[in-house]
Amino acid sequence: MKKKLLIVDDETGIVDTMASYFSSQYEVLTAYGGKEALQKLAKQPDLILLDINMPDMDGLTLCQEIRKHITCPILFLTARVESADKIIGFQVGADDYIVKPFDPDELGARVAAHLRREQRHRNKTTVRFFGELAIDYSARTVTVAEAPVALSKREFDIVELLSLNAGQVFDRERIYEAVWGLDGNGSSDTVMEHIRKIRAKLAACTLHSYIDTVWGCGYRWNA
Repeated sequence: MKKKLLIVDDETGIVDTMASYFSSQYEVLTAYGGKEALQKLAKQPDLILLDINMPDMDGLTLCQEIRKHITCPILFLTARVESADKIIGFQVGADDYIVKPFDPDELGARVAAHLRREQRHRNKTTVRFFGELAIDYSARTVTVAEAPVALSKREFDIVELLSLNAGQVFDRERIYEAVWGLDGNGSSDTVMEHIRKIRAKLAACTLHSYIDTVWGCGYRWNA
C-alpha cells in the first residue's frame, strides 16, 4: 500500500508540481488552505508538506492543530527561514524545513528519509503494554494477563486507532472514516455497537475501563 502525502499550500502551481512529482511513488492528497487541510486529516496521511504563509490559517497555527490529531512527520515549506522561525516551528511540532525554491529531488529524498525513520519507529513499537493489557500490532492480537481477547477485524482496528493515540478524543465520524473508509456503506452508529462489544470483551478479563466516553465529543483510550 502506498504511503499518503498531504500537500498543503495556497499556491496552486506549487501544489500541482509537487503532486505530479510524488504521484508515482505515493498517494497524494492536496489542500489549498488550513481548513481544507484539517478535513483531509481523516484520511490519515503518513507525512505532511506544509506551507507557512497561507491566508486563511498560517502554517504554524495549522501545525499546532494537526498535532492535536496525528503524529506523522510535518515538513514546513517556507521562503523565510530565520533561526527564530525555525525554533517556533519545531516547538509547535514541525520535523523539518524545506526552503523555497527547492530542488524536487532533494525534497523527495527528505520525504523518503522521514518516512523511513517513521517506519523504523513504528517497527520498534509493534507491541504496547497498558497495565496488564498488551497489544501486538503486527500480530493483531490483544491479551490481558496473557489471556487472549478475541476481537473481530473492525474491533481490533478501533482498538489500534485509539490505543496508538492514547488520550486523544475521536468522534464517531472520525473513527468510522479511519476504520471503514469514506466508501463504507454503514453509519457512525456502527462505531457505538463495535465499542460496546469491545468493552464487553475486555470487561470479561479486567476491571480497568480502557475506552472512555467523552460525552458530546467521542471516545478516547484510557491508558
